[in-house]
Amino acid sequence: MRDRVATLGGFAVGFALLFVAWHLAAVYLVHSVLFPPPSPVFWRALDLMDDGILQEQVVASLRRIMQGFLLGSAAGIPLGLAIGSFRPVRVLLEPWTEFFRFIPAVAMITVAVIWFGIGEESKVFLIAYTTIFVIIISTAAGVGAVAKDKLRAAQCLGANRWQLFTLVALPATLPFILTGMRLAMANSFVTIVAAELVASNDGLGKMLWDARLFMQVEDIFVALVTLGLLGFATDRAFRLAIRAFAGRFNPTM
Repeated sequence: MRDRVATLGGFAVGFALLFVAWHLAAVYLVHSVLFPPPSPVFWRALDLMDDGILQEQVVASLRRIMQGFLLGSAAGIPLGLAIGSFRPVRVLLEPWTEFFRFIPAVAMITVAVIWFGIGEESKVFLIAYTTIFVIIISTAAGVGAVAKDKLRAAQCLGANRWQLFTLVALPATLPFILTGMRLAMANSFVTIVAAELVASNDGLGKMLWDARLFMQVEDIFVALVTLGLLGFATDRAFRLAIRAFAGRFNPTM
């Protein structure tokens, strides 16, 4: 409990220093209406929340992120397990993974619009695309990192191949899977802004675009701070899950 309190206190101090630095830079260094200090941004955020606008944008973006993220994870985890477990599958699919991994999701926007139109499907596709390859690589690496002595010990105790996979390899791989999902979630937050710039009616990316068109600088910073806070909270949740699984199944992490 003491460590948790200290950690939360450190986070509070860190965020406080961030906003102090922001205030000092806006007031004493930049002197520009294009870089407002935190206080007007805070009051603008309260106004948007009172009108329900900010909540609507957050829900729309998170819905797309979760749909694409879950779709990419559902496809990436089995593929990663297969690539890490079976050499023929690795030889066949690893070149595909390495090829598409270096094509950024932003470059796939045109393809997504051609294939799925300008509706929700194209945005979910982009999130899934930016998610799947990170998870495949992390999962495959986790399978390869399973301690050989654990596998041999299980074999000596009479475990068959299915038991080796489900009771030894898969639990030991879970921290790697969660790490890949954590990195993929960060990519999802980066991609959602670009995805929502394509004929979207709502979302934080749409909010940024409209604020730029009408020079509503406070709205821009509200959207940026909201994205940062949502990403921070999501990342902390993944870190806690990774620590829990690593401590139980893979103490070496």
